[in-house]
Amino acid sequence: MATKIRLQRHGRKGYAFYSIVIADSRAPRDGKFIEKLGTYNPNTNPATVDLNFDRALKWVMTGAQPTDTVRNILSREGVYMKKHLLGGVAKGAFGEAEAEAKFEAWKNNKQSGLAALKAKQEEAKKAEAKARLDAEKKVNEAKAKAVAEKKAAEEAAKAAEEAAKATEEATEAPAAEAEIPAAE
Repeated sequence: MATKIRLQRHGRKGYAFYSIVIADSRAPRDGKFIEKLGTYNPNTNPATVDLNFDRALKWVMTGAQPTDTVRNILSREGVYMKKHLLGGVAKGAFGEAEAEAKFEAWKNNKQSGLAALKAKQEEAKKAEAKARLDAEKKVNEAKAKAVAEKKAAEEAAKAAEEAAKATEEATEAPAAEAEIPAAE
């Protein structure tokens, strides 16, 4: 029986997540499987992988063939690096302790790279938020300036109108006083 390490789809339409399973190569994608090794969620940034490392390594060492996506996942998680190192130990190129030290160094290097990437993404997110805030402040200042100009124009128009009424009343008042003595 030929075994495959493959993805088994779950989740709703447009928001899939997958189980990483060992299955007979003749079984359908979402059908019967032998063992579940973990999960893969491509919807997060970066993609989230929860993997039983020891069981995955055991199956890879016994000859289970992964699909292309699963091969990339296992490679990123270090299963193939560990397999390579164990092959070197079997050939006598170096000892098991040295292989373990090399694997730990590789894993630490990978973790520091991921931490640097996350820090860079956080910095970019903060810079983008600051740029949006600055742009919003500029727009708000422009709106406030336009409203102030409009209010000033309205006040000036109102003052001009009141001045016109005052001058009109002033001109009408002497004329009304002139008419009053004439009527007596």
